[in-house]
Amino acid sequence: MTDTSRLTELDDFSIELPSWAFGNAGTRFKVFGSPGVPRDPFEKISDAAEVNRLTGLAPRVSLHIPWDRVEDWQGLVAHAKNEGVRIGAINSNLFQDDDYRLGSLCHPDEKVRAKAIRHHGECIEVMRATGSTDLKLWLPDGTNYPGQDSIRARQDRLADSLAQIYGLLDEDQRLLLEYKLFEPAFYHMDIPDWGTSFVHCVELGERATVVLDTGHHAPGTNIEFIVAMLLRARRLGAFDFNSRFYADDDLMVGAADPFQLFRILHEIVQQDGHRPSSGINFMLDQCHNIEPKVEGQLRSVLNVEEALAKALIVDQEALREAQRSGDVLAANGILMDAYRTDVRGALADRREQRGLPRDPVAAYRDSGYFERVSAERVGGTQASWGA
Repeated sequence: MTDTSRLTELDDFSIELPSWAFGNAGTRFKVFGSPGVPRDPFEKISDAAEVNRLTGLAPRVSLHIPWDRVEDWQGLVAHAKNEGVRIGAINSNLFQDDDYRLGSLCHPDEKVRAKAIRHHGECIEVMRATGSTDLKLWLPDGTNYPGQDSIRARQDRLADSLAQIYGLLDEDQRLLLEYKLFEPAFYHMDIPDWGTSFVHCVELGERATVVLDTGHHAPGTNIEFIVAMLLRARRLGAFDFNSRFYADDDLMVGAADPFQLFRILHEIVQQDGHRPSSGINFMLDQCHNIEPKVEGQLRSVLNVEEALAKALIVDQEALREAQRSGDVLAANGILMDAYRTDVRGALADRREQRGLPRDPVAAYRDSGYFERVSAERVGGTQASWGA
């Protein structure tokens, strides 16, 4: 019989929601509009709070600057608190300004690099105003053609730029440095993999850590190995959940390969990375192009919870014994037994005990929330990718 006693460890696990996931999104071809989409950061936070009310798993909202810039930061903080959530990481933007055509922190022109560094200074001021402790930096810099620029020189510029940004942080603030294999640059990205991010983080100091996004790898990459290595080095600062079939698809987490999600979370559980003491900021980073936004986030949060629950019920003692004895098939079978276990009933029971709906998706659909905000949010400009 499956031992579900470790499911109590879910009590302290939480996932951060991205404000931009509640806006209209799309591809390079089209951004589709939807009814009830937020028109400002206050409404984005209200939508995120609805996910938290139904799941009890999403108490933080990640902001993006300048998309979520407001005049009254204390008002936004108070609104979040009133909705039962708080501000999480602050994300910078280096990919939408014309000056950044040839790069930002790696740009050949020192004036452009200085502009990009000043932008992060603004983000740090937002952190101070909102109580955030994490500055999240995804670098879109790179080149499209061989010979376009010196790869080595760009790394030198990047190291200098990052050092300046790191020096602006307060003692209780961290720099979370993300990597991505390709896009928007196609010949090379300046931070294409976990090793490059890791090297820069080590050079910067202990408060610089790596961000792993599941969609930012070549097909076939063993992401769970990367997770294990970064945990071992104590440099995994944040984890972005999404799902992909071909590239950085940003689909709902678990949509393409739920077994991979389980394997990743198994490695995280092996090193207690799911516990708050690990310092890892788990969050979603998804774009809901054709599906409803709130429900897309809601289903994603539940997918992570289910996969983590399966990782928690792995018979660790039996697994270690099988590994020690070299029983390859038994060890694999122990993992597969946990993965095949249906934990949905146990999770529903836990929600009911905590005063939450057994089926959050059904509760959301029955609540009339979507119909209400669709009727109320008329006029103004809907939030969208890039705004």
